[in-house]
Amino acid sequence: MSKGAATREAVLEQAVEMANRVGLAGLTIGSLAERMEMSKSGLFAHFRSKEALQRQVLAYARERFIEQAIRPALATARGEPRVRRLFEGWLACARDGAAGCVFFSATSEFDDQPGTVRDQLTSDHRDLMDSIAQMVRGGVRDGQLRPDTDPDQFAYDLHGVMLAYFYAHRLLRQPDAEARARRAFDTLLAAVRI
Repeated sequence: MSKGAATREAVLEQAVEMANRVGLAGLTIGSLAERMEMSKSGLFAHFRSKEALQRQVLAYARERFIEQAIRPALATARGEPRVRRLFEGWLACARDGAAGCVFFSATSEFDDQPGTVRDQLTSDHRDLMDSIAQMVRGGVRDGQLRPDTDPDQFAYDLHGVMLAYFYAHRLLRQPDAEARARRAFDTLLAAVRI
């Protein structure tokens, strides 16, 4: 990896961490430059605008989430094991303040703000919902999940469980948030299990 690529990676890592704390809208080139002990102009050369920085933070967070949750799930046997592995990876990302948190918080920041950041968030969320539904479809097709399972509904319900977990864990600091998320997930799986 070149020095420029390594610097960009380090900057994006810090930017995701900052966005987890101050929100994607609160992330600025100036605050990031200060945190990285870089000149604002040097950082500006990498991103060119706050919006470009925000989009690249989303792209970086998306790749991290794929590495931490999606790819391990895809490497697991189809059906319940695959869906369970996705849930565990997603839960770890949300619990540990990793990549998944940026998407949850940015959703409320940009849900009514037209533009390329909102467009990217919308696309990323749709891709996630489609990935979940595809994993469930594969389990149905292979006869490992009930044939009357609605993959899109399962994706919707799982997303709801994760939203509830995120808010219970991060905002409300409920000590039983993870246990409740696990029970809700187990209920979802019980409904589609053969």
